[in-house]
Amino acid sequence: MRFLLNLILSALSLYAVTRMYSGVNFAPGTEWPQVLLAALVLGVVNALVRPLLGLLSLPITILTFGLFTLVLNGLMLWLTAEFTALDVNGLGAAIVGSVLLSLVTWVLNAILDALAIDRTRRL
Repeated sequence: MRFLLNLILSALSLYAVTRMYSGVNFAPGTEWPQVLLAALVLGVVNALVRPLLGLLSLPITILTFGLFTLVLNGLMLWLTAEFTALDVNGLGAAIVGSVLLSLVTWVLNAILDALAIDRTRRL
């Protein structure tokens, strides 16, 4: 159940970013199943590819005091766009999109957690 909720939350976040920022968007005519697939692919890419790239880029991440992590996040979004209906207008747009995606996901998670706390207080 939690996996499905996280997938839907990721899909909503991704969709919100495409509406907020023109550098990241879905192909015309994209339906919700493709948005869910893009969120699933992003999760798989983050789980499988990002740790390896993070380890390989550890020296540059240390030299940049962790700022290279923003580039890694952008690369993961750009890689996701290669396999889904998501369109990203270059690496710069992917970096900005990944920052926005992180912020939107953080806000939605906070709202969801607040609703869960309120629901348990009523019981």
